[in-house]
Amino acid sequence: MPGILVDDVVEVRDQSEGSRLYTRGNYGYPRSGGGVDLDLVEATYLVECRRLEVLGPDGVIPYEELFALSAAAVDGFDIKYLVYRDLRQRGFIAKYESGDYDISVFPRGKTMSNSRPEFMVRAVSERSAIDITTFIREVSDISERKKKLLYGVVDEEGDLTYYIMSMRDPAGKIFPEPMSSKPVGRLIRDRVFVFDQGHVEALRQYGYYGRTFVDALQLSLIESCHLVGKGRLTVIGQDGEPLSFDDLLEFGESIQDEFRIRYLVFSDLRERGLVVKTGFKYGTHFRVYQSSPDDCHARYLVHAVTDDGIRMWPEISRTVRLSGGVKKEILFGRVRRGSVDYLEFKWFKP
Repeated sequence: MPGILVDDVVEVRDQSEGSRLYTRGNYGYPRSGGGVDLDLVEATYLVECRRLEVLGPDGVIPYEELFALSAAAVDGFDIKYLVYRDLRQRGFIAKYESGDYDISVFPRGKTMSNSRPEFMVRAVSERSAIDITTFIREVSDISERKKKLLYGVVDEEGDLTYYIMSMRDPAGKIFPEPMSSKPVGRLIRDRVFVFDQGHVEALRQYGYYGRTFVDALQLSLIESCHLVGKGRLTVIGQDGEPLSFDDLLEFGESIQDEFRIRYLVFSDLRERGLVVKTGFKYGTHFRVYQSSPDDCHARYLVHAVTDDGIRMWPEISRTVRLSGGVKKEILFGRVRRGSVDYLEFKWFKP
């Protein structure tokens, strides 16, 4: 069927042809007096599918030329087109959006006339930079609309990977009871060792802190800082004098990258009743248990980030793929003004 290119819209003026496009495929928007108006993404896809010819001043516009014209008119057209095309070929009703999001997607088997969009989609290149603040703002906005946020990431060969994002509120079951004594540990290099067996057992029972070996308990610097801040541990420095919370925090910042934000996320998770251990072997800051590590597997992998932390999609891809492979949920803990928000990234197959 013919369509006429007028500025950045393709007009299908024939009433019956336009009606068939709209009712059978949910393409375009009805025109006053009959027919439909198609956006450039829809029109290019229909030309590729051999369902439309687009006419310009000099006759039929070839697919290659229409693609180039569309790319000049729509910012990021190639990426948006590839995601739109993929969703359509998966059987979804997808509509290009020119506002805050790129594509709206309706439930499979539904139409625009009998449903509302289920997903709002961002179409992005794997080479694009990302920041957690934008994700959290968009997730909150989409949640208020009672929809889901989906990112379609296009790699350099045109293959797509989808990620779904949501805010999480992790919670555990380990809320320690007060200890009858205050354990004492010694700072050795960048960790703290507790040698008194009564103190070792008290810390283990208090919240599964540290790791025991032979006749001692080893605490990480972050665990020690948290316990000192809670008044549950005394740390003796290398000069034989007790270290204050501020001293220990300052020491941690001087020898470990991102120590403060990792400490803030660690402490927040602990306050939620979760048991927190290092996530080094998984390539993240923490692995997190909802109850005793002796009785269950870690449910979450958590990475501490700040508002100004810029990341690239390959980093997100590696992290999400790894978490899926070990059957854990990956959360990014965003530290902002002393509070922590948790954003989950999950691989998604539409």
